[in-house]
Amino acid sequence: MNAKSRISLCLLSAVALLAVSCTPSRSKTPTEKTKKTTTKTTASDAATTTTTTVAKTNEPTKTLAIDPLDWPTWRGPEHNGISRETGLPDKINLRGGKGSNVIWASEELASRSTPIVMNGRLYLMCRADPETKREGEKVVCADAATGKILWENRFNVYLSDVPAERVGWASVTGDPTTGRVYATGVCGYFQCIDGETGKTIWSRSLHEEFGLLSTYGGRTNTPVIVDDLVIVSAVIIGWGDMAKPSHAFIAMNKATGEVVWFKGTRPLPYDTTYSTPTVTNIKGQKMMIFGSGDGAVWAFQPRTGRHIWKYQFSRRGLNISPLVVGEVVYMGHSEENTNDNTMGSFAAIKATGEGDVTMTGTLWRLKQRTVGKSSPVIVDGRVYAAEDGGSMLVLDAKTGKMIGKKVRLVGTIMRASPLYADGKLYVATTSGFQILKPTATGVKTLQKMRMKTGQAIHGSPIVSHGRIYLPTTGKLYCLGLKDAKPAADPRPEPAKESPVSENQTPAQVQIVPAEVLMRPGKKQQFTVRLFNALGQLLKESPAEFTLSGPGEISKTGEFTPASGGKHTATILTAKVGDLTGQARIRVIPPLPWKFDFEDVPLTKNPKSGAMEGEPPVAWVGVRYRHKIREIDGNKVLVKVDYIPKGTRSQGWMGIPDVKNYTIQADVFATIKNEKMPDIGLIAQGYTVDLMGQSQQLQIRTWTTQLRMAQTKKFEWKPGVWYTLKFRAESHADKAVLRAKVWKRGEDEPKEWTVEAVDPTPNLQGSPGLFGNATFAELYLDNITVTPNK
Repeated sequence: MNAKSRISLCLLSAVALLAVSCTPSRSKTPTEKTKKTTTKTTASDAATTTTTTVAKTNEPTKTLAIDPLDWPTWRGPEHNGISRETGLPDKINLRGGKGSNVIWASEELASRSTPIVMNGRLYLMCRADPETKREGEKVVCADAATGKILWENRFNVYLSDVPAERVGWASVTGDPTTGRVYATGVCGYFQCIDGETGKTIWSRSLHEEFGLLSTYGGRTNTPVIVDDLVIVSAVIIGWGDMAKPSHAFIAMNKATGEVVWFKGTRPLPYDTTYSTPTVTNIKGQKMMIFGSGDGAVWAFQPRTGRHIWKYQFSRRGLNISPLVVGEVVYMGHSEENTNDNTMGSFAAIKATGEGDVTMTGTLWRLKQRTVGKSSPVIVDGRVYAAEDGGSMLVLDAKTGKMIGKKVRLVGTIMRASPLYADGKLYVATTSGFQILKPTATGVKTLQKMRMKTGQAIHGSPIVSHGRIYLPTTGKLYCLGLKDAKPAADPRPEPAKESPVSENQTPAQVQIVPAEVLMRPGKKQQFTVRLFNALGQLLKESPAEFTLSGPGEISKTGEFTPASGGKHTATILTAKVGDLTGQARIRVIPPLPWKFDFEDVPLTKNPKSGAMEGEPPVAWVGVRYRHKIREIDGNKVLVKVDYIPKGTRSQGWMGIPDVKNYTIQADVFATIKNEKMPDIGLIAQGYTVDLMGQSQQLQIRTWTTQLRMAQTKKFEWKPGVWYTLKFRAESHADKAVLRAKVWKRGEDEPKEWTVEAVDPTPNLQGSPGLFGNATFAELYLDNITVTPNK
């Protein structure tokens, strides 16, 4: 078959799958400006926005033709690391000169993530301005053929423990039907970006709104697109019945950012994770299969979030992306196994069950195989799986038996996933690159080489239009044969979903939006949708509505918040026949706020015997780690010291688009084993931290990097109440932060204790609390948030 025929067949297959999507108008935020230079366009300047920007939907529908040679997600168009392209090199020469097949190389596009290619453009998540006071994160767009940068969408890293070396962890995801790009920053700033201009169409602050956990490990999840949804996950420490940590998914309308469903796996997972879900059809049912932070492989219905089955695999989180072939899931990990003390496992799991399939779903399983970071590929009935230590397993897909010996790869650390294309495996360790060719007895090495110092490989190689793209931390390489013309074999026909016409019986009720954060004086219209048992949409429906909590709901589903100045939470239930569904609503009043906790009822804690109450239900990330207790005749907020992995945390009180305000609280430190806690307040994406062990007062925005930080020695004592005050001001080109602390009851000092100016500012953000009770508990009382005068 010639190249033209191959491409034509692929186009026919792709066009048959074409979907329609709305292109809404863009809601501008104060920080989305355009700067033009001679080489690139910056879509948003250094000042990040932390607000929720939800797009409107009154623009005409826009649909693009799909190029079958594009690579729109990090695992490729088939979500399995396989390209059907041909005419790719058997050997790579990165050093230039005679025989070099480097088409271009760019230091500006150096990254730890995997790029994507769509509509002739390459998109990539990168560090921005590394090792400077402007350091942050950015999505970059370049011409895929030349490497010329076309635009950058830059944003800050804030309120995060991630180290700079792990910035740009997640890969971006492209939507071929609209040309839009979706990106998750390491701190939870999530965007829908116009692929042509780089402008932000809508955004959500996932940590401030939902409680996304941004840790030192830096693991960040890559979004997936299913129909009209974009779905992203993280370990979430939220509010209400989601106050305990869980690995949760947020499914948003990809055109507007509206939350369609929000559900999680088992509470209290051991780890964060970066397993990208694989979306497939099994026995006619569309499934989203992923590795969870709770150590299980899960299958959800992607349109509803309904749990289908789970397979408990490990004691800790799973990080690779499941490989699905037919009705079998291939999955691995490198942590503790569930039923013994061995480390690592690789298994084939039957994906047709329901409920807990741990005991019934195993087709075969190999223990002490540490396939925990690199996602496998399967070709001609063989699984090629790379272990963490830099060796390749070749396994019979049906039996799990080894074919040949382990293949020793160049390098000792494996993070990238193999690429199979043109009959070859392109495989990268952090320090080496090799090209392997499958044989009857295993694989044959065509080439292996070590990378230069400073060019570590964490992202995976991809291929598009006859070019291989190899990301490293020093450069992004575009590789290919001279004068090669792109050609591709047709893709295999994917498994089909059962026609919705075959099952018209309602089995699930969904309320949209599923999660709402709003202000008094506004109204919210809810829509009720019915789905069948397979998670397929049947129709919109009238319903009987009831509320648990303040507010009013009309017969047509329009919610009106209650008046008054309190933070409230309400559960909306819609009933259709015998079926019910729920949505969650938080109402946040305008400033000023005051919390003294005196009206909180106390009950006996059955474990400790202490009389305790709960913090405000609408606060995110606070309830699980804090309690209300009576101390010296007053009810105060206590950050407890007995929550595993939760003694150091942050939480938020409101909507993340407020700015120019002052947060103040009375604070008190206990002492244990001669060690004190840290007590902090959050304003506008910045933290002021009264540090117990080092006896300092610090203003910062990014904990580990301290790109903007001011610290001053301040001696303070345990067992003494102090007042801590933190003021944030937004200006056009900077944020001004000021903090002071004094003994409660004494006159407030005129001078600020510490001041800071951030020329790369966070211009808005939710008020919140920071605390580290690892060493001892801490108390807060009389918390106020007031507009600046």
